[in-house]
Amino acid sequence: MTSLGFVRQLFVSSRPISWINTAYPFAAAYLLSAREIDIVLVVGTLFFLIPYNVAMYGINDVFDYESDLRNPRKGGAHGAILAKELHAPTLWAAALLGAPFVVFLVVVGPPLSWLVLALSLLAVVFYSAPPLRLKERPFADSVTSSIHFFSPAVYGLVLAGTAWTPQLALILIAFALWGVASHAFGAVQDVVADREAGISSIATERGAAWTVRFALVSYTAAGVAVLPTDWPGPLAALVVVPYLATVWPYRSVRDADAARATRGWDRFLWLNQLAGFLVTLLLIWWWLLVP
Repeated sequence: MTSLGFVRQLFVSSRPISWINTAYPFAAAYLLSAREIDIVLVVGTLFFLIPYNVAMYGINDVFDYESDLRNPRKGGAHGAILAKELHAPTLWAAALLGAPFVVFLVVVGPPLSWLVLALSLLAVVFYSAPPLRLKERPFADSVTSSIHFFSPAVYGLVLAGTAWTPQLALILIAFALWGVASHAFGAVQDVVADREAGISSIATERGAAWTVRFALVSYTAAGVAVLPTDWPGPLAALVVVPYLATVWPYRSVRDADAARATRGWDRFLWLNQLAGFLVTLLLIWWWLLVP
């Protein structure tokens, strides 16, 4: 394969439609705390936009190769099927692309930020890679996947030296619950492919219908968590409503028919864009209210 072909495969593998889901939390958390645009914001946002996703999804596609071969939804927005000869180059590319960013962020950040960044990157690696391969440990898989998305926000807050409050903790708890729900629902569509490949997940362990209902409860809990926050924080609870509406029709889906949930997952990918827009409006509102 040519170099251009490899870059194209790496691009597909990194799920570009989802890049914003990791870059935005960092950028929003850092900007709202530091209240200025600086080089740290720019470099950190670029890191969580591209290298972080290349690593997270590239490593996943390498170690999920056998399952992906059996999964008809792979090969587009849901990820690439990486040929075996691309596995080693993908892992090298993930490490080398992110290394300069990590070095810069370690140099400019306080010691606590090193710990948060290290834990975030360990979750990225060991979600898919052995020996831990947390994605095959039911419930730990959903928690670790959630860490992928809320840890950039935690890192941004720590990097900017934010003062921690109960209000902030509730917002992060809500974000974490959203991540747990989203992973659980995403796992439902792969029940058949994962079982055929001998891969365990929250959905293969508990069944499709149970997992969908777990996702519904987690989304609801995320909405409830923000209700005690200062205005306009409680309005963020409304953001979970479209997710509940998307997941609800699959609450009784049979394991054999679990692939039907892919239709809901396709809508979920675009719901994230809507949710990001609504949250941005709330953050701007909050910015104007806070001196």
